[in-house]
Amino acid sequence: MEIGKFKQLPLLGILRGIEAKIVEPLVETVVASGLKTIEITMNTVDAPGLIRRAVKAANGRLVVGAGTVLTMDDLYAALDAGATFIVLPVLVPDVVKYCAQNSIPVFPGAFTPREVYNAWLAGATMVKVFPAGFLGPKYLAELKGPFNDIELLACGGVNPDTIGMFFSSGASAAAFGSGTFKKKWLEHGDFSNIRRSIEELISEIPN
Repeated sequence: MEIGKFKQLPLLGILRGIEAKIVEPLVETVVASGLKTIEITMNTVDAPGLIRRAVKAANGRLVVGAGTVLTMDDLYAALDAGATFIVLPVLVPDVVKYCAQNSIPVFPGAFTPREVYNAWLAGATMVKVFPAGFLGPKYLAELKGPFNDIELLACGGVNPDTIGMFFSSGASAAAFGSGTFKKKWLEHGDFSNIRRSIEELISEIPN
């Protein structure tokens, strides 16, 4: 991941619990929507295999990373599979340190002010505020008061009605998952609705 390019469209799609058979059509759907960045969570069955498959299907058209990375073993498996950025739900110091030392963009999760500050000090590229939907966009605005130099990625509660408010409240990026990659849509191969939903999110990002 080139962080400068990510900031041109600072939106991250989270794929969790997907099956191998839908990787290729899902990648094509994401590409067609205009989204540039996705992660596959490491608590998905055969996540490294799915990441490898997505990287091949994307063929340079998407940036593919790994989410829910909680151990060094997860990290090594994700990187070996071709992930180019790493996302965590919490701060795992060894994982963040390795990424920072090796110029791998890394997004550790945090919620409280202390957690946000510790994640930034550890070397976060951006700090993933999770679950951001619990207190909403105003919470990010409050965090940006003392932490105006810390870049925040909003995760949780991001939808077409809130995404603009998250950005106007100080988010540098936003992430979305099951609200767009709905289980029923994935199970029924309803990729047109997934594409429409992603396009709607992109259209609501302030210029």
